[in-house]
Amino acid sequence: MTFSDQLLNRATAGLVAVIIGFSSSIALIYQVVITLGGTPDLVASWLLMLGLVMGITTIGLSYYYKVPVLIAWSTTGAALLISSAQGYHLGEAIGAFMFAATLVFVSGVTGWFEKIMNRIPSELACAMLAGVLVTFGIDVFNFMNELPLVIGLMVLMYFLGKRFFARFAMLSVLVAGVLLAWQMGHIDTGAIHWKISEFAYIAPVFNLQACISIGLPLYIVTMTSQNLPGIAVLKAHNYKAPISATLNVTGFINILTAPFGTYSINLAAITAAICMSDEADKSPDKRYWASIAAGVFYIVMALCAATLVGLVASLPQALILALAGIALFGTIANSLQQALSSAQYTEAAIVTFLVTASNLTMLSVGSAFWGIIAGVCTLMITRKS
Repeated sequence: MTFSDQLLNRATAGLVAVIIGFSSSIALIYQVVITLGGTPDLVASWLLMLGLVMGITTIGLSYYYKVPVLIAWSTTGAALLISSAQGYHLGEAIGAFMFAATLVFVSGVTGWFEKIMNRIPSELACAMLAGVLVTFGIDVFNFMNELPLVIGLMVLMYFLGKRFFARFAMLSVLVAGVLLAWQMGHIDTGAIHWKISEFAYIAPVFNLQACISIGLPLYIVTMTSQNLPGIAVLKAHNYKAPISATLNVTGFINILTAPFGTYSINLAAITAAICMSDEADKSPDKRYWASIAAGVFYIVMALCAATLVGLVASLPQALILALAGIALFGTIANSLQQALSSAQYTEAAIVTFLVTASNLTMLSVGSAFWGIIAGVCTLMITRKS
């Protein structure tokens, strides 16, 4: 493989990760801002700051640790805010965001979260990762009901690419899907227009009730539904995760930039897995360059946030989610293989996988956290002394 081919693969993986991450939850962020009494221009401002923060932290952490560390906004956190932030104004929400970020920072400084994660067997981490990602793989075929020709061609191009031109498999999937969707009239180019985003500062107001009602649940969701799977992705790909350092950096930067719209940032899981796949680079030691490429695309996304809102809105949601699922085929397979590689962890791994893949939610905490808890409990009960 030539150096130019390696650059193209890394850039493609980074671009796909950013497209999927950006498009999958932009509607949630838009709704959060509107719920808090903001405007569409404020949405673009938040996306500008979020993109810059995610890009800079991703590039810095990936390059420093030589590990594919991808930072993202909290998708589940945005979904939570749509309901929990109702009745509060923007200043109170910003104060709550800073409170949640402070809790993340404290978690990194004390190191308690890293100590817990290091005691979880890698088989259970892989099982949880598979449970998180399997829905995306299944949805590839569910969305064939909506766009059968487009998604069918994307799946075909993926397997043809793996067989005949592995270096460009995901690039061919992306290009083929977009071109056919455009030819069939599924892309609304009328939604695309050029507009420059601007920073908007919102002074924080520290309200105890808002911190408890918004900040505390946001912290719990970010740690259990975002950082936990993000660490599992790194462990599943045999990378030493800089857990405490990442929490320190994301928490501290989140505190500083919350008044500009950084409601919550954390380790990415689903999109990070794309940057750790064989398609990104055959050498695991070089895959951090795919995350760095994603960081660059984050920054480009930030600078063009207002325009990209329209661009992403023009693409069919089914195409975007199918692209995510196809990009994760290999990761899902590898995670399941590693989860079931040791007989002593088989039952615990299966329980972890099934609970994580379910829609279980208790105490406002998602299934990824309960999957790990169920797996550890199963292991404690079944393991012979």
